[in-house]
Amino acid sequence: MINVLSSVWALLVGVVFIMLGNGMHFTLIALRGGIEGFSATELAIVTSGYFVGFLAGATQTPALIRKVGHVRVFAALGSFMSAGLIAFTLLAEPWAWTLLRIMVGFCMSGIYVTAESWLNDAATNENRGKILSAYMVAQTLGIIGAQGLLTLGDAATAALFIGASILVSVSFGPILLTVTPVPAAEVTRSMPLQRLARSAPLGTVGIFLLGNVYATQSGMGAVFGTQIGLSTDQIVLFIAMLFAGALVLQYPVGWLSDRMDRRILIAVTSALAVCFCLGGWAAGENQWFLMGAAFLSGGVTTPLYALLLAYANDSLDPTEMPAAAGGLVLTFGIGAILGPLLTGWAMEHFGPFAFWAYLATTFGMVTTYALYRMTRTEATPVEETDSYIGVLPTASPMVVEAAGAWAAEQGEEGPAS
Repeated sequence: MINVLSSVWALLVGVVFIMLGNGMHFTLIALRGGIEGFSATELAIVTSGYFVGFLAGATQTPALIRKVGHVRVFAALGSFMSAGLIAFTLLAEPWAWTLLRIMVGFCMSGIYVTAESWLNDAATNENRGKILSAYMVAQTLGIIGAQGLLTLGDAATAALFIGASILVSVSFGPILLTVTPVPAAEVTRSMPLQRLARSAPLGTVGIFLLGNVYATQSGMGAVFGTQIGLSTDQIVLFIAMLFAGALVLQYPVGWLSDRMDRRILIAVTSALAVCFCLGGWAAGENQWFLMGAAFLSGGVTTPLYALLLAYANDSLDPTEMPAAAGGLVLTFGIGAILGPLLTGWAMEHFGPFAFWAYLATTFGMVTTYALYRMTRTEATPVEETDSYIGVLPTASPMVVEAAGAWAAEQGEEGPAS
């Protein structure tokens, strides 16, 4: 493992710093928005703006890389993102923040595409799984660490926004000084959604719904905490718990995934998530029950996303995986745009605890559809399934495609004992 990490350490260090800055800004939006008197609906629109930009960046960045190269794209997007983070403090208006979030989302997505193309180029078929797993851990630790940094300042001032900007700027040092350019990123044209839904219905519908869930948790979780009167320390702990659970639950879900009917595991995992969300709803303002609900409900989101990707790959021919990767990322992105908007509307009309009700409803839809699909098709024999690999919901089409190819190859060798 040490030999594997030695080739990508600079990239992983840079990614941690990027996620520290981006993770700070996600929670800061809700904290500062609450101070400025933004409504849940206004903050939901601001949150969705990020995912609009993120989706656009995933599709447009490969063309930019082909024109000017990885280094220039990476440096330019980083500069724009760093400037955008500071600009939030200059004009506290929902429309201005929405535009800035679109820009930051575009830049962040482009940074992912560029960094992940370097990562993919540095990997071989033998070590790709370990490198992708290390990349997932680096991203998650960055997001969790960002919450701790928010306790060092006051969201009412510009200091934390400036700190997030500095972290993003610093992150490019180890990457640009050590990583060499690679061939231009090539992302296959996305498979039409109608065709994707016919080929992998559960994977497509499930990933769309998980887009709703992930964007709601990451973008509206802090809004929920603000509206029920949690302190800043409690809010950042709540957000950290949403992501910390993934580090603990990723392995057991992956282990089970390679040894049983994935549809059953999808249904059971999402059904448990419904229970966790209902527990959060019933917890009221009890801090420790809220933290437990966040840890468990957030913890199953990332493994469930990777599980749905693995099941989608089981339904596809290997030649279809490159095009399907783009389609699945697009499907997730559409869900991520809609999730905060619907949650914000619900919180505006029914109160802040509609946050949990919306999550429970969405997870319940995943459970119901998984059970329905079990009545329509026979289970794929375990020995014929691809291997599971942890992939974050924010992964670019390039990583989704690479993970699918690796999983297919490993699946031919059978699950690890």
